[in-house]
Amino acid sequence: MSSALQAYALCVVVLFLKTFLVSCYQGYHRLRFVAFTNPEDAAVFRRIAQAVERPQVIRAAKVWANDLENIPMFFALGGLAVALEAATLPVLWLSVVFTVARVLHTLAYLRGLQPWRTLFYGIGVICLLGFCLLITARIGG
Repeated sequence: MSSALQAYALCVVVLFLKTFLVSCYQGYHRLRFVAFTNPEDAAVFRRIAQAVERPQVIRAAKVWANDLENIPMFFALGGLAVALEAATLPVLWLSVVFTVARVLHTLAYLRGLQPWRTLFYGIGVICLLGFCLLITARIGG
């Protein structure tokens, strides 16, 4: 197995765990305050459904939405770069930097830290563009 594939695979696992932990964060804040917006969820705890989500749950939902705009692109572009046997070192670096940027983006988003959130988002986008260049160079060369 190539080192690029190993790095890519590890990054996929880390990104899965990161998104899973965001779900756990949402669940924690719902359970901690026993505050649910879905009537069936509230009924389990013999509560009335809340009209609005807790602020932490809303913020985590925004993290999820942002992840759904970016992480699938990494899965596709990174996977293509590995499958096309693009240059190993750039694939490795782009995978790791993208993953670290997304983890840091999540932490910055959950804590409301600007300009860090935007900086980490931008680093992730640059990595995706880097994958585009690697893929284009590989299929063109």
